[in-house]
Amino acid sequence: MFMNHPAPANSRYKPTCYEHAANCYTHAFLIVPAIVGSALLHRLSDDRWEKITAWMYGIGLCALFIVSTVFHIVSWKKSHLRTMEHCFHMCDRMMIYVFIAASYAPWLNLRELGPLASHMRWFIWLMAAGGTIYVFLYHEKYKIVELFFYLAMGFSPALVVTSMNNTDGLQELAWGGLIYCTGVVFFKSDGIIPFAHAIWHIFVATAAAVHYYAIWKYLYRSPADIIRHL
Repeated sequence: MFMNHPAPANSRYKPTCYEHAANCYTHAFLIVPAIVGSALLHRLSDDRWEKITAWMYGIGLCALFIVSTVFHIVSWKKSHLRTMEHCFHMCDRMMIYVFIAASYAPWLNLRELGPLASHMRWFIWLMAAGGTIYVFLYHEKYKIVELFFYLAMGFSPALVVTSMNNTDGLQELAWGGLIYCTGVVFFKSDGIIPFAHAIWHIFVATAAAVHYYAIWKYLYRSPADIIRHL
């Protein structure tokens, strides 16, 4: 069994057929809900800036699940095409940086921030660009450094968001962040824990759902609407 023979630290674990299927389906089933949810935020937008922000967040959310699904399908069904698999694996890793930036965009764009904190609106995308370049140059070479970049990018904007005068939604943000961090344990456990990557996908889906709920409730849906539907 694969649990008795974990992959070497310098190589990527080769999932079983069942694990491949789980890796594909755990994100493939979320593509349509992500598209519908993104369209809903766009429909609820009251002005152009809210619509632009809804597009930014929606594209990042949908692209994460689409690229992840395509990569896992390619690595499962077309594993002999190593160049194609490598390319989509890089895209999959790059999308994590884009998704983190997109997830913070509604909070940084639609909440009132201080003069210094407002710079995080563009700095988060600069960090995403830097992470993308890093993946292009050093993909799978320094995994600990890559993990550090993901965590640093995830926590840096949080310091700004928590300093906002309006703290509505921060509890959901914290819970989502905790779910992501817990899921990292499985992200780094391929070949050690069965179906570790699929479990990581479930953590990502759960955390993304919590964050989406907070964005929908506190940034796009008015308090009057919430009271009306209670």
